Amino acid sequence: MASPVTDLPSPRLAGRDAAAEAVAGIVQRPGRAVLTMLGTVLGVGAFVAVLGLTATGAGQISRQFTVLEDTTVTVEDNGPANNVAPPGTNPAIGFPADADAIADHINGVTAAGVWWPVSLPTDASFTGSLALSGTASQTVSLLAASPGAVKAMGLSMVAGSSLTTYENNTSQHVAVIDTTTAAELGISPARLPSHPAVFVDGIAYTVVGIYSSAQRVVSDESAMLIPENTALADYGNPEPGIGNQDEAQMVIATRTGAAQTVARQIAAAELPTNPTRLVVTSPPNPQNLQSEVSADLAGLFLILALISLLIGAVGIANTTLVAVLERTEEIGLRRAVGARPRHIAAQFLTESTTLGTLGGLIGTCIGVGVVVIFAAAKDWTAILNPAYTLPAPLIGSVVGLLAGAYPALRAARTSPLAALRHA
Repeated sequence: MASPVTDLPSPRLAGRDAAAEAVAGIVQRPGRAVLTMLGTVLGVGAFVAVLGLTATGAGQISRQFTVLEDTTVTVEDNGPANNVAPPGTNPAIGFPADADAIADHINGVTAAGVWWPVSLPTDASFTGSLALSGTASQTVSLLAASPGAVKAMGLSMVAGSSLTTYENNTSQHVAVIDTTTAAELGISPARLPSHPAVFVDGIAYTVVGIYSSAQRVVSDESAMLIPENTALADYGNPEPGIGNQDEAQMVIATRTGAAQTVARQIAAAELPTNPTRLVVTSPPNPQNLQSEVSADLAGLFLILALISLLIGAVGIANTTLVAVLERTEEIGLRRAVGARPRHIAAQFLTESTTLGTLGGLIGTCIGVGVVVIFAAAKDWTAILNPAYTLPAPLIGSVVGLLAGAYPALRAARTSPLAALRHA
C-alpha cells in the first residue's frame, strides 16, 4: 500500500486572505450586501438615535415642570379632635389669627392664607335674590378664605374685586363666585353695581366679584368664597383631624425655587410651640424627580433600542443564510481544492462581520444626524453620550459576527461531494 503524501503544505487561511475574500464576496453581490447591511444600519441607527433623543429629552425635563406646581406649598391643620371643645363645637383652628402676616415674613413667599371648606347640610341650596330668581343646579363649594389665601389662589377676576382685609376684619357678608355659578344664578358682571346677593341656605351674601379661573385650590371646581371671619361667625370652626376634608389649610404661593425652603420653615413660624400639629406638603424636589423620570425613560428606550438591534441581527442572519445556500457550488469547490471547514466558516464570519461594521458606521452617522436635526428643530441642546455613541460601530460588528455564526457553521459543514453534485 502506498504511503500517504506528507510533504504537501497544510491548507491555511490568513487574516488578509479572509478579508480579501469577504470584500470580494461583498463587491460581487452589491445588492445583497446592501440588504444585509440595512438591518444593521437600522438597528444601530435606532440604537444611537433613541438613546440620544432620550438624553436630549431628559435634559429638557426641568423646563417642563410647571411653575405652578413648583411654587405651591400647602399646610394642613391636623390638630386634636373636638373632645377638647364644648359639645357641639369644634376647637379653634391651629393657625394663629395673623397666620397670613407670619407667612408673608418668610423669604420667598409671595402670598399665603388660610382657607377651609364650609360644612353645609346635604340639602343646602345656592339661590339668587328674588329679583334674579336663579338657582345653581351644579355642585358649588362654599369656601372660607382669608385675604391672603384668595391672593394665593391666583383668581382671574372678570368683574368686581376679590375679598379684602377690611371685609374679613369686619365679618362682612360678601362673596366672590365663579362665572359658571354666576351664570346659573343670573348674575352677570354688569349687575355687580346693583349689589346682587346669593342665598346659601337662607343666609345672604353680596357678590362683590366674579372670577373666571384660578391657579390654586379652586382651579377645577365651582366655588363661592366668603371671608374667613364671616365663616367663623356663621358656621363655627372647621373640624380638624387627619383625613378630614373640612379641616383648615393654608395655601402658600412662593417664588420659583423657594418652595422647599418655605416648607421647612412654615410650621415652626406659625406654631412655634407645637409645629407638629401642622402637616406641610411641598412640591417634589425637581432634581430628584428629573433623575427618576430620566432613568425610567432611559430604561424604556434602551429596551426599544435593543429590540431594534435584534431585528437587525435577524435580518443579517437571514440574508447570510440565503447567501450560503446560493453559494453551495463555491463552497464545494473550495473544499475540493483543500479548504477546511474552519476556513469556510472564517470566510463567512468575516463577511458578515464586515457588513455589520459598515452598517454600524452608517447607522451611527444616521443616528447622530437624527438627534442633532431633531434638537435643532426643537431649539434644544443635543446630548449624545459617548458611552453609547462611540462603541456603536463595534456593536454593529458584534451583531454581524453573532448573526453570521449559524450560516457560517452551516457552510462549514457542507459536504464537498454533496456541494459539487448540487452544482
